[in-house]
Amino acid sequence: MGEESNDLYVIPAKFRKIENLHILFWLMKDLCWCLLLRPLGIIMIFPTLTVAIWIAWRNRHIVAELTHNVAIALWIVANSMWMIDEFYFEGEKIRHYCVIPFSLGILTLFYYYFYYSPLQRKKAKAAEVANKNAEHSNYTASGIKH
Repeated sequence: MGEESNDLYVIPAKFRKIENLHILFWLMKDLCWCLLLRPLGIIMIFPTLTVAIWIAWRNRHIVAELTHNVAIALWIVANSMWMIDEFYFEGEKIRHYCVIPFSLGILTLFYYYFYYSPLQRKKAKAAEVANKNAEHSNYTASGIKH
C-alpha cells in the first residue's frame, strides 16, 4: 500500500461527480427499502455497490481513502443483505449474518486507526530524527561544530 503524505488530496471533477452519483444511488436504494419497493430496491444494490467498489479501487494508492471506502462497501453489503431479508424473509433469516460485513468494515477501520496510521506517524518521526542526525553528522564531518 502506498505511503501517506502531507500532499493535498485533490479530486478530479469527473471523479467527484461519480462519488456524488454514488450517494444518489445509495439513497435511492434505501428509499426503496423504506417504501417496500422490492424490485427497484434490489436493482439499486448493483449500481450502489459497484460504484462503492470502484471508488475503493480508484483510491487504492491512498491507504486512508482505501480503508474508508472498503468499509463503506462492506456497509452497503450488510445493509443490502438486511434489506433483502426484510423484503423476502421478514427479517429473520439473513439479518444475523449482516454482522459479518459490518464487523469486517469495523475491523478495516480499526486496522487503519490503531495500526497503520500510528505506524506511519512513528516512521515519519524516526525519519525526521534520522535526517537531523545525518545533518548533524555532515556538519561535524565538514569541520563545522555546534
